[in-house]
Amino acid sequence: MAKLKLGTIPDDKPVKLTVELPAAIHRDLVAYGNALGRETGQGAVDPAKLIGPMLARFMATDRAFAKLRRAHDMPPRALPKIPSSEKPA
Repeated sequence: MAKLKLGTIPDDKPVKLTVELPAAIHRDLVAYGNALGRETGQGAVDPAKLIGPMLARFMATDRAFAKLRRAHDMPPRALPKIPSSEKPA
């Protein structure tokens, strides 16, 4: 099975946001949450809990955004630590 980009979802104090997603994206989030739950042994992950880590991963790997942060002296936000047992080989 392919290794998913997200690992265990940390239990962190959330900030409430309201967003509207296309139904197809919601279905994909549900499917991803189910796959992630099977891979990590957590059980199905609520789609709402996936959005934050997915956005964090996206921004952390966006080179243009990192360059913009450096140019404007903005400190990078840290991604949640991924335990070594979950890091890709």
